Amino acid sequence: MAVVGRVARVHGLRGEVVVNPETDFPESRFGPGRVVYRGSGEGVRALTVASVRFQRGRPIVRFEGIDSIDAAEPLAGLELRVPAGSLQALPADRFYHHDLVGCRIETRSGAIVGEVDHVESESGASQLAVTTGQGEVLVPLAATICVSIDVSRKVIVIEPPEGLLELNRRKPRE
Repeated sequence: MAVVGRVARVHGLRGEVVVNPETDFPESRFGPGRVVYRGSGEGVRALTVASVRFQRGRPIVRFEGIDSIDAAEPLAGLELRVPAGSLQALPADRFYHHDLVGCRIETRSGAIVGEVDHVESESGASQLAVTTGQGEVLVPLAATICVSIDVSRKVIVIEPPEGLLELNRRKPRE
């Protein structure tokens, strides 16, 4: 299953939620009648989009059977997923985040940096969160830095500007 969005919060009193999309195709992914899946302690559950409208680029979605603020509140913070096989094909220079997770990061000179743990997409700029022996480092997902991405081999070759890896290092999680 691939993440296509996250429920940010409830919107209004009639069960609508604001979705932070993690797809290049939010209009079609969250269209009426489309099905997404959410996982929680209760297991995986299908949610069918009843209606959608867009506000500041984000979908405001109402799901079938969720028609009150009380019914919508438990959705806040949940990931919305679809089967990976239902994803649209992307152009050669574009990648789904789940395809990048697990890729080995190495420099052009062959030095191993670490492995992609997840992809952060705040404010429209994606960054690879890479687990290293010294903690986590953020690597901008930019063509000038990520010079080669081979998802079939699970290898990303980077050419970081001097000091980038040290500047973007986070301390290990405890």
